[in-house]
Amino acid sequence: MTVLSFELPDGSTREVEVKHLLNAGYAGREQDEVQAHIAELAELGVPGPATTPALYPVSPYLAQQVSEVRVQHARTSGEAEWALVITDDGVLLTVACDHTDRELEVHGVAWSKNASPDVLGRKAWRLDDVRDHLDRITLKGWVGERDTPDTLIQDSSLEALLTPDYWLGVLEERGLNQPGTVLISGTVAMTGGVNQFARSWKVEMSDPVTGLSVDVQYVVEQMPEAIG
Repeated sequence: MTVLSFELPDGSTREVEVKHLLNAGYAGREQDEVQAHIAELAELGVPGPATTPALYPVSPYLAQQVSEVRVQHARTSGEAEWALVITDDGVLLTVACDHTDRELEVHGVAWSKNASPDVLGRKAWRLDDVRDHLDRITLKGWVGERDTPDTLIQDSSLEALLTPDYWLGVLEERGLNQPGTVLISGTVAMTGGVNQFARSWKVEMSDPVTGLSVDVQYVVEQMPEAIG
């Protein structure tokens, strides 16, 4: 099992052995906009979900805290998200980047979610400490190349997504509201005209009330061509 470690604002750490990993999808609060996005994806050949919001189980070992993601081809990209991490000592909130295989996505979203890791930040906040101002917390993503500055590709706030408490209710219904469960939130819109198939990704979640931020960043490396 994968063990994740998080540093809290008071300097203490929490470790969690990941037993269940779930990726939310089509999780915007404005479901009219979600349906429009589904229609756009359908034109690209990506199959729509049977219901929204969606929830995809992912292999627990894909929850990672790494600085490099290895991929099989050039059409993969990240997604700026937040993550819930349930521990023996309460629920943590951190930042995450769900790296997704866009070629595989046209054959099945659930398959694409299992092709690359969910990369989580190494710092986290207690959900109870930020619950009263979650909508003010910003969520941003940047992409980068070897010789160019990072470019902002996602710029939103947690107000755009279904709340952690919504998903805790779903987990409760499914018997998964227990230590070792990690849930990734689903993502926000990407800026048109920015190349998402970049060499690096950075995602940051910032709290204007406390002045604190948590981030995750990694480079994308393509594996050698297969033989056979």
